[in-house]
Amino acid sequence: MKKYFSGVTIECASGDIAGQDDMTAVVNAANAQLKPGGGVAGALHRAAGPGLEEECRPLAPIKPGEAVITGGHNLPNQYVIHCLGPVYGKDKPEEKFLADCYRNALWLADEKKIDSIAFPSLSTGAFGYPMEDAAEIAFRTIKEVITELREVKHIRFVLRGGQAIEIHQQCMEKAFG
Repeated sequence: MKKYFSGVTIECASGDIAGQDDMTAVVNAANAQLKPGGGVAGALHRAAGPGLEEECRPLAPIKPGEAVITGGHNLPNQYVIHCLGPVYGKDKPEEKFLADCYRNALWLADEKKIDSIAFPSLSTGAFGYPMEDAAEIAFRTIKEVITELREVKHIRFVLRGGQAIEIHQQCMEKAFG
């Protein structure tokens, strides 16, 4: 499913975040130390190789809502934007921190003249954020920021499983009609 808003394509797709070879940047659901972990961080670090962890080291630690950028290393993408999403029920105000992840990642992408960016569903894995709430925040934030973007023309959500795709498509439809 694709939507078009303010000159930008927004879509939801099923797949592997480390295999988005048509995207200039991918977003890592990072931990504070920017180290390989489970889920998205593990997949991206494994695919990128040890150079990614090395480049991340001096940038850590980051706080909830923050975004930093590195090269893509062995990934098919030029860049990786690392965001630390909030741990649900622990990092307050969690809604603001999650919105800040999307906002800061998009501003960083625009600043670096990145035309396409792929997001996972931030904070919904090990960090426990309810997926529907997280997706609503993601699309609402994108809609708020999108008119300020000059370079970003394609935003993709890369999701695992039918339920995740269904939830994101419903929230995208709600936000963008």
